[in-house]
Amino acid sequence: MVEVNSMYQPRMRNDDIKAQIDKLEGLAHLTAVHPTFDAFDDETETILTRIFGDSHPYVESYKYATLGEAEAIVNLPESAQEPLTRDMPKKGLQQRRQVLQSILTDLQGLEAQEAEALTGEDHEDPPGPS
Repeated sequence: MVEVNSMYQPRMRNDDIKAQIDKLEGLAHLTAVHPTFDAFDDETETILTRIFGDSHPYVESYKYATLGEAEAIVNLPESAQEPLTRDMPKKGLQQRRQVLQSILTDLQGLEAQEAEALTGEDHEDPPGPS
């Protein structure tokens, strides 16, 4: 049997998305009235492209969220929209958060399926005469 190093915890792809959500929360509280998130957006798009590829719908959804126009793409319900979203920077900030949280939820489900598939039972017979 192979020994597994219990000290090693593999970095999950969803960790990158969680980190971006945490950064976004910090930026939301520290920025001026009309914030610009160019560096954050570039970093987030790079992460999404690395995980999903540049033509994936998640990358497109995030780009629309940066403009504050992601409602139709990700089907954001009216109740999920915060009051006073008439201000485009705030609306873009809110939509970035919602898109990233949606991506995180989907990615966690995919990673759970992958982990289950990788730790499944081995049903092969052992080598040797049967």
